[in-house]
Amino acid sequence: MKKIIAITTNKKVISTIQETCNEYATHFDADFYSDTQEAISFISYGLPEIKVLDFTSEGVDCHQILSTISADPWLHNGGIIAIVGRQSEVQAIEKKKDPNILIVQTLTAFCNDFSRILQLLWNNQQFLFNRGMQEQLRGRESGSFICENDPRDIRVYASFLVNYLYSTNRVTYDDRFALQTALMELLTNALEHGNCNISFTEKTSWLFSGKEMIDLIMEKNKDPEIAAKRIHISYLITNEKSYFKIKDEGKGFDWHYQMSREEDETQLHGRGIMLSQGLVSNIKYNEKGNQVSFEMNNIQLHSNTIPGIMETFEMVHLTDKQVVCRQNEPSTDLYFIVSGRYAVYAEKKLVSVLTPNDMFIGEMAFLLNDRRSATILAVGNGKLLRIPKSAFLNLIRKNPHYGIFLSKLLAQRLLRQTQKTIKLSSKLNELKSIIEIPDYISEV
Repeated sequence: MKKIIAITTNKKVISTIQETCNEYATHFDADFYSDTQEAISFISYGLPEIKVLDFTSEGVDCHQILSTISADPWLHNGGIIAIVGRQSEVQAIEKKKDPNILIVQTLTAFCNDFSRILQLLWNNQQFLFNRGMQEQLRGRESGSFICENDPRDIRVYASFLVNYLYSTNRVTYDDRFALQTALMELLTNALEHGNCNISFTEKTSWLFSGKEMIDLIMEKNKDPEIAAKRIHISYLITNEKSYFKIKDEGKGFDWHYQMSREEDETQLHGRGIMLSQGLVSNIKYNEKGNQVSFEMNNIQLHSNTIPGIMETFEMVHLTDKQVVCRQNEPSTDLYFIVSGRYAVYAEKKLVSVLTPNDMFIGEMAFLLNDRRSATILAVGNGKLLRIPKSAFLNLIRKNPHYGIFLSKLLAQRLLRQTQKTIKLSSKLNELKSIIEIPDYISEV
């Protein structure tokens, strides 16, 4: 079950969300707020996956809510659906390029499309986890999406990929904007010039007349043959790089010419390919011109974004094999992992390695008010924020969602440990069916 918070006073928005949640009653549950501060408080406590910000509602400061979410990295879970009054406002919010926003829609479009958007979100719910809550994945991840000829689809899927790579520490705060821009430019080309077969001249004429491109796309989609075409997005994520491939079902285009021509800043459009070349690497087209691939270097041992309220705490710089804390010593501090790797030894045996994805060192001793349960050594250079226990307690009192986040983080670790135990138990039972194992071993 995914939680939706809707900040709105608009009866049409409320009824649309209620009706859609009834349609997906086993998947989504919604809460409604009309007060700005109460909404911010719920977002901080509840950490809802989906936030609907209705900028058309009077008496609600959605700009303040958006700023609050954007300013706190620990609230960057899930995504935001923004509702505005006019198409010009859609463009104004999209220009902010806030990766937390999944899609911006006019009120009319939202009422028409919300059910479809929720279906997309449910089908791709793996992208709605929040930063730091994922287990550090090793090896390769791959997947694919199929988009219809709809700008809303490509916006949502681009945001899924960008937010996922950011939330799992693959791209930096700055790189996520570059990736979002490149994906949107290349997906838009696939939609407009590929599947919809909109020529450069036709688009220029349409924009020069003051019309919106979405209207031209909808006009093209009245042709059943065009409406049936799809955009295929595939990705491969490794430890070192992320690879992307976008393919449309159009006739292709002369990419040799487009990639070699000089940029003309006076044009209303047509700079997407050259812009993308400066944002991502190794852009390649197939000979037909209906498939483009590119890649982006992943960061290694990325530094966590430090929440503003933690910036006053002492930064500790560590060198290779430097001791962070020792087993059985009194616990007086909690450490926020900014960068680096840290080996965890219990009874002189290596039991784990912590990275920025683990967020904290010493949280168990902090919560249990106990001595250190392990010795922690830096593996290479690293940075930690030293947070005194009393200071962290005050921080949680003022920002309760930090405590909730820490609880969820520990719950995830406990779940992973439980899953490992189940797997080990299953393997042991499998072995027992093959060979006879002494009882004193099986009972260990």
